[in-house]
Amino acid sequence: MTGRTLAVLLCAALLAGCSKTPPKTEPVTGGDPRHGRELLARYGCASCHKIKGIAHADSQVGPPLDEIRSRGYIAGVMPHNADNLMRWIQHPRQVVPNTAMPELGVTGAEARDMAAYLYSQ
Repeated sequence: MTGRTLAVLLCAALLAGCSKTPPKTEPVTGGDPRHGRELLARYGCASCHKIKGIAHADSQVGPPLDEIRSRGYIAGVMPHNADNLMRWIQHPRQVVPNTAMPELGVTGAEARDMAAYLYSQ
């Protein structure tokens, strides 16, 4: 292998490391952030939330979901951890009965993937 070939391969590897594509799985949830991104768009989460990386997700009806890892509480009532985030995504009205966030019929696996995307941002 020539020095030039090695340099090209090294540059390609470095650029791949800078990719904005989420990893295949997110370690905290074990979910698939790529699928989670699709689900957040499909379930219409952008109609109420600002969500980094999702087109037209700039609404201010609900709280912004960027940098969600840094939040201390979910819905102002549950300590923030991955299990509670997934529970909130799946059954918000079991947590806060009169919340404006609708029950969307999100499955446990979908909630895991959606949380994985939010954590990957």
